[in-house]
Amino acid sequence: MDLVKRILVPLVVLGFVVAAAVSVLGGDTSRTVVAHFPRAISVYEGSDVRVLGVPVGSVTRVEPTGTDVTVTMTYDDDVKLPVDAKAVIIAPSVVGDRYVQLTPAYSGTGEVLADGAELGVEDTSQPLELDQIYDSLDRLNVALGPRGANKTGALSDLLSVTADNFGGQGATFRQTVKDYSRLSSTLAGNSDELFGSVEALGGFMETLAENDQTVRQFNQSLADVSTMLAGEREELVAATRNLSVALTAVKEFVEENKGSLSRNIAGLNRVAKVLVRQRGALDEILRVAPGALNNLALTYNPQAGTLDTRANFGESINQLELDPAAFLCGFVGQVERSGQVCDRITELLARPRAGALDESPALPAQDVFDPTLGGLVEVER
Repeated sequence: MDLVKRILVPLVVLGFVVAAAVSVLGGDTSRTVVAHFPRAISVYEGSDVRVLGVPVGSVTRVEPTGTDVTVTMTYDDDVKLPVDAKAVIIAPSVVGDRYVQLTPAYSGTGEVLADGAELGVEDTSQPLELDQIYDSLDRLNVALGPRGANKTGALSDLLSVTADNFGGQGATFRQTVKDYSRLSSTLAGNSDELFGSVEALGGFMETLAENDQTVRQFNQSLADVSTMLAGEREELVAATRNLSVALTAVKEFVEENKGSLSRNIAGLNRVAKVLVRQRGALDEILRVAPGALNNLALTYNPQAGTLDTRANFGESINQLELDPAAFLCGFVGQVERSGQVCDRITELLARPRAGALDESPALPAQDVFDPTLGGLVEVER
């Protein structure tokens, strides 16, 4: 028994020494953060320090320093916090101890809050105290009381008038609140479209601002038109009335003659198709018709009521004798406009010929002139 005591006692003492050495020399694996709060009510040494509601450390020191309270906290070394972390005092209930929440949690990317970091007053917050709520209510009561807004009975009158206006309107007011709730939900669900519309409206306003002079001119022109219409309003009313009557008559005419109109439109469609197919011929007619009509007008003799023409066969024969190539090119050029056939004719006629054309005797003049031109023109006998 004595031998056992001699062995166990040194072993126990040795264990305590090793534990103390580990604790003193390297067993502490926690990190430290210092936060400055405007107030630190119900926060004591030993209060929990949490992240996402999970305890990760404790408060080691609470010390008032001038206009704020310095709270020193430690948390586990394996817990990482973002470099922009904040400290918030959380009150689980109206009374009782509170704890300090370090937020937000580390997302896994970005810089980590260093050991011994210090958070300023702008990086901390605390809950609203019950005495502050009571004080605010007291000030509100005083402001609305007989020495405040209701000094002359204005608040009482407001409540009375409001009660009279809303009396019996509970169902309507309830429906209004429900409609407003649905409107808020719709706006919240379409926030992107709403902000997009606001941005587009902003761009439109910027465009108007950049073109202010043009917009002013447009407004002035619109004002001038409005002034003119105002001065001519009687004529405008009369014209509108007449147009209404005319449209009514046209409507009745169309209803009464819709069969004939349908047939006419169908025939017009066929005519239009023919014109499209014959557009080459129409182009030729439009090109030569003015000259032909002018020639026809020049041949008309109003004194005799006849069309007077001269064939000029003699001149044609003389031209044929003098320059047959030019004579033939004049005929061919009416059909073939490239000039190739005319060049070929000139080349052929330029070759040596066996003999020249015999001179033809002059044609005898007609003794009797036919004023009807062979029946083309009707003449009174």
